[in-house]
Amino acid sequence: MSSGKRKAPDSGEPACVLCGRVDVDPNICGRTFADSGICVHEFCLTFATIRFEEGSPRGETVRLPLASIRRACKHANQKQCFVCGERGAAISCAESSCERSFHLPCAMDGECVTQFYGPRRSYCWEHRPQQAAEAAPEQDTNCLICFEPVGDTVSYHTMVCPVCKHAWFHRGCIQGQARSAGTMCFRCPICRDNKKFSYEMTILGIQITSRPPSWEDNDAYASLRERHRHCDVSKCLHPGGREQTEEEG
Repeated sequence: MSSGKRKAPDSGEPACVLCGRVDVDPNICGRTFADSGICVHEFCLTFATIRFEEGSPRGETVRLPLASIRRACKHANQKQCFVCGERGAAISCAESSCERSFHLPCAMDGECVTQFYGPRRSYCWEHRPQQAAEAAPEQDTNCLICFEPVGDTVSYHTMVCPVCKHAWFHRGCIQGQARSAGTMCFRCPICRDNKKFSYEMTILGIQITSRPPSWEDNDAYASLRERHRHCDVSKCLHPGGREQTEEEG
């Protein structure tokens, strides 16, 4: 079962019409939009292939395609999520011969892959893209991010850098790093490769945010950009005193 919770009968809190969940992680489902009595998650819309328009550059307002959402809900109510067993599964596997559907919050539990780039495809556990790892991790190999064991087999939850092939990590750990680092700083923890590493991670369903790295929030490194303006030598020879600086040099 998915960890997302269905709307409680008397809670008064609206559930997303596409996944039926409340209290979901916004990192998984994105922002929550509401219009004309319809509540829906940003990424539930995206992976149900429903386009919407941002009303402002910052996304403060959104124009929801209500008619398209209602049609998608009607269609999804005829499909059962292969992960949790409940109806209303609006996301279908991109493999043309596959009939599996699922809710976005159920994707991780069902070992599905949702690609947050390009056409935004989704795949079930059977048809998802997989890494072509030449060898499984050695015994006692730890995740480079959480330092916990990754196991001795290649799996959905265990990933490796495609460049150096030595950096092993858990899917959840590298996903957290991708959200924190953003497109500017996301790279392999060992070989520091950015291009090939990021490309393969997006194919495997890792969401890389297009934002500055989180460690730059609130001017955390502002002090490093300040110029030192005080002479610290024991005997300052500048005629103007320790607080005076040259215009150049």
